[in-house]
Amino acid sequence: MRDDIRDYGRLFIENIPMMDVRAPVEFSKGAFPLVVNLPLMNDTERQQVGTCYKNQGQHAAIEMGHNLVNGDLKAERIAAWRAFADAHPNGYLYCFRGGLRSQIVQQWLAEAGVQYPRVIGGYKALRRFLIDTLEESVKACPMTLVAGLTGTGKTEVITALANSVDLEGHAHHRGSSFGRHATGQPGQIDFENRLAIEMLKVRGAGHEHLVLEDEGRMVGSCSIPLPLYHAMQQAPLIWLEDSLENRVTRILQDYVVDMHAEYAALFPTDPDQAFSTFAEYLTTSLLRIRKRLGGEQHQLLDELMRSALESQMRTGDASDHRGWIAGLLENYYDPMYAYQRAAKEERVVFSGDHQAVIEYLGEASHRHQA
Repeated sequence: MRDDIRDYGRLFIENIPMMDVRAPVEFSKGAFPLVVNLPLMNDTERQQVGTCYKNQGQHAAIEMGHNLVNGDLKAERIAAWRAFADAHPNGYLYCFRGGLRSQIVQQWLAEAGVQYPRVIGGYKALRRFLIDTLEESVKACPMTLVAGLTGTGKTEVITALANSVDLEGHAHHRGSSFGRHATGQPGQIDFENRLAIEMLKVRGAGHEHLVLEDEGRMVGSCSIPLPLYHAMQQAPLIWLEDSLENRVTRILQDYVVDMHAEYAALFPTDPDQAFSTFAEYLTTSLLRIRKRLGGEQHQLLDELMRSALESQMRTGDASDHRGWIAGLLENYYDPMYAYQRAAKEERVVFSGDHQAVIEYLGEASHRHQA
């Protein structure tokens, strides 16, 4: 049998498969990417055993656990663990602290002829490792932020670089009033775990200079961890530039074409429901900024948006959306970003188009590596 492991960095850098045997309620509060939840006990069973432990001690709780999970139920769970072990012979299992539950799963698997190692310290140790990783990375790695007007393609620059950390990608949100996706965001702990794992991988690949997109503290409902956010407030800025026409085209693709496709994937057998839900996403997003737009400007853009939606529904052509997108950029986002740039002007060290910015950041990365 392979040894139990406490090399947490290798687990994450190498994407080693892991089986989480905690109860579903624990898993939902915080987990790691690519991990599969195959619990020893379900939520109800865990609650009963926990109550027994408090009232009667560990021995009685263990006995209750064995009584609750036995017979066909026990065989069913062992079969699921075996299937995971067979599919992932290089994997590991863990519970909350790497203690009793993971040891019981190991024992039951061994009795079924499968030797499978566990993560020493369990979820708690893995989570602590990632918190420390993020804080240490923030202290050790200089960073540069990519800023620019809405629609300039900051995310495209981020994803083109090997030493970047994609805040919006991990938050599953584009960071604006129109930024949500058809499916929901991760929980805060899951968001923090994803950020730390990407930092670990970037540094594991030999990069010590990090590039991130300039963001506020909140990316949708996800909050950037304070150590990282504070470091971002001091970091130099690269200002990405592009034409209004290109920006409108990019917003049209992101917030109209791609979002309609996301809702179509959610309702594959009901295109009418998909379109109406997509239309509600657009009109609600615009309504969310009504106060800042002003009533008259909101009404004008809302009318343009609804007309474009009607045209798109009738013809399948989304190009009429360009009208309200251009109006929103020129009358709302651009003035707001101009104000923000003025406040950060002293931190701007370079401005340019996509190619120029990518080249500059590539050279900056080499300078930091030297």
